[in-house]
Amino acid sequence: MMTPKLPEPMSLAFAEAEAAQARGEVPVGCVIIDSSGKTVAAAGNRTLELKDPTAHAEMLAIREAAKALGSERLVGCDLYVTLEPCAMCAAAISFARVRRLYFAAEDPKMGAVDHGPRFFGQPTCHHRPEVYGGIGAARGEELMREFFRERRKSSPAVAGEERDP
Repeated sequence: MMTPKLPEPMSLAFAEAEAAQARGEVPVGCVIIDSSGKTVAAAGNRTLELKDPTAHAEMLAIREAAKALGSERLVGCDLYVTLEPCAMCAAAISFARVRRLYFAAEDPKMGAVDHGPRFFGQPTCHHRPEVYGGIGAARGEELMREFFRERRKSSPAVAGEERDP
């Protein structure tokens, strides 16, 4: 059975996730494209490097895209990310008015789109992007499993940690 080809932006998001992993960060990558399909931002997690708990891939990409487009609103833009966004990132996606959200792996512990608070389904959510989950899910899940398997080998003290983007 052949694995379906990923959309180019999701492939780029996985490249960002792998680069984050190589830096010792949780392997999450994000790419934002404009309405013409042009990549306007790409980022991977940098919480450790920047000593910033908000330096998730989505947050960094949203900031970069807003700067590149000269607007706090990313109307007409689509966001591709390798892991279901957390509550902070889901809120930023909503505030930025992202048109569509595509994510790979689900995150039952920290995810906030299909799990946990289900951010976009709340009556207080002012903007709900179209959401498409599971795009490259197996690859995203394997990246996370591999990362945490290696962390547990190198540091038994973190054996109980699941995700710390």
